[in-house]
Amino acid sequence: MRNFDAQREGENRILQPGRNCWRIARARRASFLIDSSAYFPALRAAATRAQRSIFIIGWDIDSRTKLAQDGVSDGFPIQLGDFLKALIEDRRGLDVYILNWDFAMLYAPGREVLPIYTLGWQRHRHLHFYLDGRHPVGASHHQKIVVIDDAVAFVGGMDLAQERWDTPDHEPNAPYRRRSNGQAYAPVHDVQMMVDGEAAAALGMLARERWRNATGNQLRADSDAGTDPWPPSIVPDISDVDVAIVRTVPRFNGGVEILELRELYVDAIRSAKNTIYIENQYLTASSVGALLELRLREPNPPEIVVVSRLTGGGWLEQTTMEVLRARLLRRLRAADRHGKFRIYYPDCDGLNDQCINVHSKLMVVDDRLALVGSANLNNRSMGLDTECNLAIEATEPNTAKAITGLRNRLLAEHLGVGTDRMELAIRQAGSLIVAIESLRGNPHTLRHLEGEVSPEADALLPQASVVDPEAPIDPDRLIDELIPVEHRPSARKRITATLSLLAAIGALAAAWRWGPLHEWLDKETLINVGRTLQRTPATPVWVIGAYILAAITAIPITLVIFTTAVVFGPITGFVYAILGSLVGASLTFALGHVFGRDIVRRLGGARLNTLSRWLRHRGLLAMLTVRLIPVAPFTVVNLVAGASHIRFRDFLLGTIFGMVPGAMAITVFSDRLAAAVHHPSPINIALLVAAAAIIGAAAFATHRWLRRREAENTACAGGSIG
Repeated sequence: MRNFDAQREGENRILQPGRNCWRIARARRASFLIDSSAYFPALRAAATRAQRSIFIIGWDIDSRTKLAQDGVSDGFPIQLGDFLKALIEDRRGLDVYILNWDFAMLYAPGREVLPIYTLGWQRHRHLHFYLDGRHPVGASHHQKIVVIDDAVAFVGGMDLAQERWDTPDHEPNAPYRRRSNGQAYAPVHDVQMMVDGEAAAALGMLARERWRNATGNQLRADSDAGTDPWPPSIVPDISDVDVAIVRTVPRFNGGVEILELRELYVDAIRSAKNTIYIENQYLTASSVGALLELRLREPNPPEIVVVSRLTGGGWLEQTTMEVLRARLLRRLRAADRHGKFRIYYPDCDGLNDQCINVHSKLMVVDDRLALVGSANLNNRSMGLDTECNLAIEATEPNTAKAITGLRNRLLAEHLGVGTDRMELAIRQAGSLIVAIESLRGNPHTLRHLEGEVSPEADALLPQASVVDPEAPIDPDRLIDELIPVEHRPSARKRITATLSLLAAIGALAAAWRWGPLHEWLDKETLINVGRTLQRTPATPVWVIGAYILAAITAIPITLVIFTTAVVFGPITGFVYAILGSLVGASLTFALGHVFGRDIVRRLGGARLNTLSRWLRHRGLLAMLTVRLIPVAPFTVVNLVAGASHIRFRDFLLGTIFGMVPGAMAITVFSDRLAAAVHHPSPINIALLVAAAAIIGAAAFATHRWLRRREAENTACAGGSIG
C-alpha cells in the first residue's frame, strides 16, 4: 500500500465532481460484464429479485428481446415484454418504468413498430411506457441505464433491443444471433458495468429526473426493500469502490448544458503516462482527436491503442462517419513519429462478408482510470446526445489491478488467447503494442484498420461537417457548413426564394380554403378541370410536356408533382408524376451526356465535379442516395449524372426507386389527409391510415432493397446500432 501511495503521491485526482462528473458515490460491488451473454442473464437474475421498481432507459428498447437463449429455470418468459409483465403479475407492489427514445424515422426499419401500441407493451397499471422526444432537433436520448430497487444498476453500451445478443466467441453464423423474424445479424461486441449501493441509488435519482423531464411526473425514491437484488452468481470485479457518474446533456428549452463526458475524456487523456486503451464504434470526436494528436507529438508519448469496427452498417455511415474517421486517422498517423499509435478491428475466421460490430464505449488509462458507458467517441456524444458513463479511478492496488484486468480481458477476447497469456505477453514485452503484435494471427484476432475512404467520398463531405455536430445546430450555421463562401450570397438568396415560394403556396392554400378564391378554386372546380383534361386525347402529351419544361427550367419538381396530384387525384396523379419525372430526368440526363464535363464545370465548380466522380464510380447506389437525400436540385443532378457517364440503367433505376416514396407521399397521402380533414368520417380516416401504411411499406421495401444492394458491394457489413 505504501508503494502504491508513493506512486500516486503528487498526482491530482482525475475525477472532479462538478467539472468532469456529476457525483461520486460508493459501490459495495462493481462488475464489468463483457458481451450481452454476460449482461442479459445478470440483468434477468437481478430483475427477478426486484421488489419495488425497475427503471429501463434506452436508445432502443424492444419487447421481443430475448434475455436468455436456452431454457430458463426461474419460471418467467424469455422475451423482455412478457418477462416484465409476468414479473408485475407475480410481484405485488412492483412498478416498471420504461423510457425509450422517440426515435427518428431514419431508424424505423430496424425497430419495433409503434411499440407503445404493440402487444409487447400492453397497458398495465404497474407498467409505465413512455417515448421521450424532449431534446434538440437532430439529437437523441442515447443513455442505456437499468436501475432495480435503487439497489443495483447497469450502465454501458447495450440496449435491451434486437441485434445485441452474442458471446465472446463471436462465432460465424451462430444460430442464436437472429432477430425475432429469423433474420441473422453480424457478431456484436459490447461492455456493461454493474454497480450497487450508493452508486445505484444515485443512478436511480438520475433515472427519475429523466422520467420527470419526459413526462412531467415526479416519482419518489424507493424505500429500503430490505432485499439485495445482486445475483449471487455474479462475482464482483471490485469491492468497496468509488464510482463517478458522468453525463452529457445538451442545452434545451432553457436547461443547463452538461459536458462532463467531454471534460473527463480530455482530463484522462492528458493524465496518461504509459497507455491509453480505447474501444468504440466511432472515432470522430474533435476534442478527443485533437488531444490524441497533441499527445502523439510529444517526445515520449503514451501508447495509444484503439479497437473499433471495420466498417459501419449502412451507406449513410460509410459516406459520413467513416469519412470523418479517415480524416482523423490521417492526422494521428502523421503525428505518430514514435510508433506509439495503433488502431485495430477484431476479426474471426469464417465471417466472410461480415465483421464484428464493436459497439462498446470504454477507455482505460494506465492502471488508473476505467470509463464505461453509452457515449461514442463522436462529437454528438460530447455535446448533443444525452449520455451516461460510469468511471472508476484507482486509489488503491486492488482497484488498479481490476482496471488493468478489464483491459487485458478485452484484449484476450479479441486476440483469441487466455487472459493469463495476455498478461504475460505484456509483462515480457514491456509494451502494450508489442504484446498485441506478438499475439496476432490466431483464428480470432486483431487486424490493422486502415480506415481509408475514396477521394470522391472524402471530397464530397463538407470539411466542417454537420453530420456529427457537437451542439444543437441553428439555421445560420447549417448554411455556413453546407455552402461554400464564394457561393454564399447567391445561395442565401435561393434559400430565401425557396422559403418565399413555400409561404406563397401556404397562403394560396389558405385562400382556397377560407379566402375569396374559395368561390371559384374549390375542390369541385379542380375535379371538373381534371375531368375535362382527362377527356382530351392529348392530355398525356400536355402533362409530360409540363414535366419536360420543369426539368429544363429547374422548376421545383415537388411543386409540379403537387399540382399533378391536385388536378388528377392520387392514382392518376401518381402515374403521371412518375412518368413525367422519368421523361424529364432522362432528357436532362441526355443533355448532360451530350455537353459533357464542361457544363458541370460551368454550373458548379469543384463541388459538382466531386458529385460527378462519385456518381460515375458508385453508380446505382449513388443515384439512389441523391434521390432519397437530395444534395442538389433535380435538374442539376440529372445534368451531372449525364456528364459523369453513369450507366443510364443505373440512373433510371435510381430515379425510380428514389422518387417513388416522395411522389407517393405527395399524391396519395395529401389527398387522403385533405379528405379526412374536410370530411372526418370513419371511412376517410381508415383510408388515411391505409395510405400511411402503404407509404411506410414502400419506404421499408426501399430500405430493404438498398441493404441487399449494399451487401453485394460491401466487403464487410456490421450492425448499425447506437
